[in-house]
Amino acid sequence: MPFVRRSAGGSIVALLDQASADASEELPASHPEVRSFLGLPPEAEPAERGFSDLDADFIRVMEDLIDVLIEKGLLRLTDLPPQAQRKLLARKDKRRRLRGALNLLGGGDVI
Repeated sequence: MPFVRRSAGGSIVALLDQASADASEELPASHPEVRSFLGLPPEAEPAERGFSDLDADFIRVMEDLIDVLIEKGLLRLTDLPPQAQRKLLARKDKRRRLRGALNLLGGGDVI
């Protein structure tokens, strides 16, 4: 479980893997405040979660496929519509930033 650093107003400002003088509170990764801080949607109901997990996995496969096509020179990022370019780059940036952070969701991949 991550340790939480809070602002004077009580909102989460940092998640740490070790306790510190200003971060001794532990919350589970599934806690609504932690999910909100990470920019994740509220946890789905159990029946919906299975399909959501499949969607997330499929989106990751599509991102990897696009990367391979670009690496092989079969596709250029600029071949995609501008909106798709922005979304893809935003996800890549988010994953890059989270890669250095805690892996709170378990598994090998970060979002």
